[in-house]
Amino acid sequence: MTLPRASGILLHPTSLPGPHGSGDLGPAAYHFVDWLVGARQSLWQILPLGGIGPGNSPYMSSSAFAGNVLLIDLNELQQRGWLQSEDLVPNKEFREQQLRFAAVYPWRIDRLKKAASTFLTGSNHSDRADFESFCTTQASWLQDYALFMSLAESLNWKDWCQWSPGLAKREPQALKQATATHAQAIHFWKFCQWCFFRQWKRLRAYANERGVRIVGDIPIFIAYMSAEAWSRQELFELDDTGRAYVVAGVPPDFFSAEGQRWGNPLYRWSVHADEGYAWWIERVRRVFDLVDIVRIDHFRGFAGYWEIPAEEQTAIKGRWLPGPGPALFHAIRNALGDLPIIAEDLGVITPDVTALRDEFGMPGMRILQFAFGEGRNEDSINPFLPHNYNTNTVAYTGTHDNDTTVGWWADIPPAMRQHAKAYLGIDGSDVHWALIRAVSASVADTAIFPMQDVLGLETMHRMNLPGQRSGYWEWRFAWSQVTPSHSERLRQFGTLYRRNGTLR
Repeated sequence: MTLPRASGILLHPTSLPGPHGSGDLGPAAYHFVDWLVGARQSLWQILPLGGIGPGNSPYMSSSAFAGNVLLIDLNELQQRGWLQSEDLVPNKEFREQQLRFAAVYPWRIDRLKKAASTFLTGSNHSDRADFESFCTTQASWLQDYALFMSLAESLNWKDWCQWSPGLAKREPQALKQATATHAQAIHFWKFCQWCFFRQWKRLRAYANERGVRIVGDIPIFIAYMSAEAWSRQELFELDDTGRAYVVAGVPPDFFSAEGQRWGNPLYRWSVHADEGYAWWIERVRRVFDLVDIVRIDHFRGFAGYWEIPAEEQTAIKGRWLPGPGPALFHAIRNALGDLPIIAEDLGVITPDVTALRDEFGMPGMRILQFAFGEGRNEDSINPFLPHNYNTNTVAYTGTHDNDTTVGWWADIPPAMRQHAKAYLGIDGSDVHWALIRAVSASVADTAIFPMQDVLGLETMHRMNLPGQRSGYWEWRFAWSQVTPSHSERLRQFGTLYRRNGTLR
C-alpha cells in the first residue's frame, strides 16, 4: 500500500521525559504529540510495544500480544485512587536522561501491584465491568500470558523447559492447579494489561484526532521465554523437551565478522501453513488495533532465514532456509485486506526478498548513513543515495540500530566524509540537519528522523548497538534539550518539500 507523502519522528515511548524513571503513556506522551503537531510532523514511529526481554530489548518480547507494563502511566492510577501520592515519590536512582532498568523495573512493578490490589478490593462497578469485558475480549491470549508471567516470576525466570514436566508440557491438571495457586498474580498481570491497553487507546486517539499516525513495529521473532513459545510449542522449532535446537540470527557481514546470534526460537513454518497462518493473522490484526502503520522487522526472514545450531555461540556456522514467502502475506491480505506495512529490507538482500516486497507493494527502507563510499564512480549506484530512491520508500537518516548522525559523522573515514560533503554540498557543520534536509527533499513518500538527530546528539545517546547484550535501550531526552528552533526547522523542511499537508 502506498503511503501519503509525510514525515515524522522515531522515538520510543520509554525515551520520553517523566519523573518515574522511564518514559510512559502519561502527560509527556501527550505533550510530544502536541510538539509533533507544532513541528508539522504527522508520523510518530515507535519500537515494539511488547514487554522487554534479555538485554532489555523490546525485540525479545515475553509476548506477541501483550503490552509493556513499564509504559503504564502511574499518575493516572493515582488519580483513580488506586495509588497514593506518597507511592509516586521518585527513586533516588532514577536519571532524567537514562532508563536504569535495574532500578525502574522493580519500583514500577511494586506500584502496579499496589494498584492491582486496591482495584481488586475497591473498584467501582463501571471499572470492574470494563476490566471483565477486556479479559473476555482478549481471552485468546491473555489467560496464557498471565499464567506464564506468574509462573516465570515465581520460578525466577528459569527457562520454561526446566519447569516441572506437567507445566512444561502444559498438562491440563498441572495448568488447573497452577491457575488456582497463582490466582492473585494472574489477576495482577491481567490488570496491568487492561491498564496498558486502556491508556494506549486513549493516547492513540489523541494523536489521530490531531492528524498524527502511529507507526508500530512487529519483530519477526519473539523470545523463547514468552507466553506463545510456551503455549503454542508446536509453532516453533523445539525438541521433545521443549528446548530450541536451532535459533535465529544473521550471518557474518561487513559490520560483524561473527554475524549476530539473536537466540530467538525459529518458526516451524510447515505447521503455520497447515493452520492457514492463523497465528500470524491474529498477530497482525492485534498490532493494527494499536497502531496505524506497521513496520515488519527483519523482513528478509520471510523470504529466507539464517538457522544457527543452538549450541553455537556465534552466527558463523548457520545456513539459509526458505521462509514462508508469498503464502503468508496472501493469507494476511485475504483475512485483513490491503494493509499499510513497511518492509524492513536491510541486511543481506537477495532478489527473492525484493520480489516478495514488491509483489505486495510494500515500501522498503533506505538509510542515508549507509549511502556514502569513497567517492568512486561505482559509488553513485549505491541504493541508499537519495537520487536512487523511488517514491514507495521510507527514508531515514538512521534508525534505532544506527549511531546518531553526529556520532556517525565523527567516526567515518575521511574518504567517506569527503564523499558526503561533495554529495550534500556541505562543510560538515550541522551535519544532522544536512541529512534531515536530504531525506526530506528526496522522492521517498515517507521520511523519518530519530529524535536524537533532531537534537544533534552524540554517540552516547544512541538507542542500540546490534549484537551487544547490555547497556542499550536506555536513552531518554529532557524537554530542556528541545528549543523552538528544532520545530521551526522541521516545519520549514515540511513546507519546502511538501510533507506537512496531512495534519488537521
